[in-house]
Amino acid sequence: MVNALSGFLLLAVIVTIGWALRRWGSLPENAEAVLGRIAYTALAPCLLFAGTLDADLHLLVSGPLLVSTLAAVVCFTIFALIFLRRDRGTRILGALAGGYTNANYIGIPVATYVLGDASLVVPIVFLQLLIITPLALMLLESATSRRSLLAPAANPLVVAVTLGAFLNLTGVRVPSALLDPIITVGNAAVPVVLIAFGMSLSGRRVLAPGPDRLPTVVAVTLKLLVMPAVAALLALALGLSADAAYTVTILATLPTAQNIYLYAQRFSAGLVLIRDAIFLSTVGCLPVMLLITLIFDVHAAN
Repeated sequence: MVNALSGFLLLAVIVTIGWALRRWGSLPENAEAVLGRIAYTALAPCLLFAGTLDADLHLLVSGPLLVSTLAAVVCFTIFALIFLRRDRGTRILGALAGGYTNANYIGIPVATYVLGDASLVVPIVFLQLLIITPLALMLLESATSRRSLLAPAANPLVVAVTLGAFLNLTGVRVPSALLDPIITVGNAAVPVVLIAFGMSLSGRRVLAPGPDRLPTVVAVTLKLLVMPAVAALLALALGLSADAAYTVTILATLPTAQNIYLYAQRFSAGLVLIRDAIFLSTVGCLPVMLLITLIFDVHAAN
């Protein structure tokens, strides 16, 4: 568990750089929006395309992944039902905050150092990359855009995932002269998103009074408490082994992914809600993981 802190430290340092840049960097007022736009239209699509191109799509069929999927869907649904009267964009993004996990920068070190196998998080990465992300983006496009019904199909992230999956399934090889630059550009996506997120924290108070305070608390509660509890119960109901149940429960406790903030920024919806949910779930997930580990250890001893 101590070594898993390296993933949290990595995030914290990059976010702090963004916070410092906004506070003392004499940047133009629209710097955060410009970074977000670049990440959304160029960096993130390259990252998603490269990831989908190399994905083992067979990993999308497994018992533990079914549990993880159902736990996420339960949290998505609960948030959407509680806040039926909020605008659709905020409902969609808030639901994502309650069930979409940081499976890369937090999930990989946690899977490596806590669970002992980095590959355990890979199916969740693919699920979110290939299914949840395109669906969420299409819903956001339809909820916030006045363009034609075909607008979601022109979303750069949806296009990137669709094209990557098509080439993956058909076995078409992308020449390295083209793929290497795409990978290089994609590698900049996460740091840029984290810097933009850090900039958003400068001069702003977490859980400030306002209409987003209650949705934030609900989203964080769903992410850190409800989702792992549902995952544990589903694992028990489906007869998964103790080790598998522990794995899906720990992975369900991963914090809200930073790329949700990128979507909130792009669609101008739920910005405060997502910013605070990411921050609070990232800070709070480690003690919850420690508690889950203790509970499973006590249960195993008995």
